[in-house]
Amino acid sequence: MLPAAGVRGAAITRTAGRYFERLVSHDATFRVLQHLRVSTFSKLLPLSPAGLARFRQGELLNRVVADVDTLDHLYLRVISPLVGALAVILVVTFGLSFLDTTLALTLGGILLATLLLLPPLFYRAGQPTGEALTVQRGNYRQQLTSWLQSHAELTIFGAATRAREQLDATENSWQEAQRRQAGLTALSQAVMLLISGIAVLTMLWMASAGVGENQSPGALIALFVFCALAAFEAMAPVTGAFQHLGQVIASALRVTQITSQVPEVTFPEVSHLEQQQAALEVRGVSFTYPGQSQPALKDIAMSVNAGQRIAILGKTGCGKSTLLQLLTRAWDAQQGEIQLNGIALNAFDEATLRNTTSVVPQRVHLFSATLRDNLLLASPEASDEQLSTALVQVGLEKLLEDSGLNGWLGEGGRQLSGGELRRLAIARAILHNAPLMLLDEPTEGLDAETERQILDLLAEVTRDKTVLMVTHRLRGLNAFDSIIVMDNGQIIEQGNHAELMASGGRYYQFRQRL
Repeated sequence: MLPAAGVRGAAITRTAGRYFERLVSHDATFRVLQHLRVSTFSKLLPLSPAGLARFRQGELLNRVVADVDTLDHLYLRVISPLVGALAVILVVTFGLSFLDTTLALTLGGILLATLLLLPPLFYRAGQPTGEALTVQRGNYRQQLTSWLQSHAELTIFGAATRAREQLDATENSWQEAQRRQAGLTALSQAVMLLISGIAVLTMLWMASAGVGENQSPGALIALFVFCALAAFEAMAPVTGAFQHLGQVIASALRVTQITSQVPEVTFPEVSHLEQQQAALEVRGVSFTYPGQSQPALKDIAMSVNAGQRIAILGKTGCGKSTLLQLLTRAWDAQQGEIQLNGIALNAFDEATLRNTTSVVPQRVHLFSATLRDNLLLASPEASDEQLSTALVQVGLEKLLEDSGLNGWLGEGGRQLSGGELRRLAIARAILHNAPLMLLDEPTEGLDAETERQILDLLAEVTRDKTVLMVTHRLRGLNAFDSIIVMDNGQIIEQGNHAELMASGGRYYQFRQRL
C-alpha cells in the first residue's frame, strides 16, 4: 500500500510542479515582453520622423509588434528548456550515483552529449529557415497592410488582381518556410526518440548485470529505465527550441536596427514656464534633408510678433511645410537659429514646446476609436461639455446626433468628408488652446465654398493667437497681417496684401492669373 501511495504522490507532485513551472515561466516571459514593448516604443518615439522615414508603415508595424513578440521565444523556448535540461541531468546523475556510479555516469554522459550536440546541430540547420520566416512574415504583413489601405485605388485602376497575386506569392513563400521548420521539428523529435531508445536499452542491458553491489537488481532495473525515459522527456523541448533561435536572432537584429539609431532631435530635461504668447524669430536658417543634395531651405529670416497672422505662400515643394516642421522641431536646422519669445527653440523641453504649439496638419490622422478619444488627444483633461462645445464651434454638431461622443469614427475617419476632417483638426487645435497656431494647407483639396467656411472659422478661433498658415492658394490672404512668398527654399517677397500688390512682384503675378 505504501509504495502505491508513494507513486501516486509523486505523480501528483509532478503534475503540480509542472503547473507551477509553467505559471512562473510564462509570468516571467510576459513581464519581460512587457518591458521589451515599453522599452522599444520609448526608443521609437524620439526617432520620428527622421529615423522612421525609410521604413514602410507595414514593415515598421511588423518590427515593433511581431518581431518584439518573437523575442519571447528566447526565454520561453530556449533559455527555460536549456536550464531545465541541465537541472534534470544533474539531479538524475547525482541521485542515481548513490545506487550505481557507473550507470549514473553513463546515463548522465548520454544526456550531456545529447544536450551539447543536438541543439547546435539543429540551430545550424534551422537558422536559414528562421531568418526566412522572419523576413517573409514581415513582407507579408507589409503587403497585406498596403493592400488593405489601398484596396479602393487598386480596384479603380484594375490592379487589385495583380496585387493579390503578389500577396499570394509572398504567403506561399512564408508557408513554405513554415513547412521547412515543421519538418526540422519532426526530425529533431525523431532523433531525440531514437537516442532515448538507445539510452533505455543501454540502461536495461547494463542494469541487468547488477546495480551496485546488488547482483539481483529486480525493481532497480525499472528505476534506471524509467529515469532515462523521464530525463529524455524533460529534454525533449531542447532540440526544437534552438530551431527558433535563428528566428529570435533575426527579429532582434530587425528591432535593434531601429532602436539603435541616434535621434536627430533631442530635448533638454529642464522645463520652462508655460508660454502665454508666442513671438518667433528665424535667423539665417538653412536645412537639407538627409540623403538630399539640394537644400530645402536657404538662409530663411523672418520675424513674427505675438498675435500676428502670417501666411506663407508658394508652390508645392518650395519649403513651406519644411519650415513648419522646423518650428515644431520635427527636424533641427543645420544652420541658423529659431527663437520663441526670445529663447532658442532647442532650449525648450518637449512638454513646454508642445503646450505652446497647436498644429492643423494637411493630412489629418484619426485613430480607429470614438469621437471622444480622438478629441481627447488634444486635451486629455477636457470634459464632455468642452468637447461638444468645440465640435459645435467648428460646425460639426451633426456628429453628435446619433451616438454623441461615443460615435465610432473608424480607421482614418473614412466616413468623414475632407471638410469635416479639417474641421475636426481645428476642433483639436481649439481644445489644445496653444498661443501659436501652425496651419499646413488647411484648405487643400476643398471646394470654394468649404474653403471659405474653413478660412472664416480659422479667423474666428485664432483672434488672440499667433498664426502661421502655409498655403499655395490665394483666397483670404488679404486678411493676414503679412504674407511671405517662398520659392526654391528662399523667401523672395514679404509684406501685407496691399504692399505686395503695389510692388508688382511674384504675389502680384499670382493674383493676375486668377
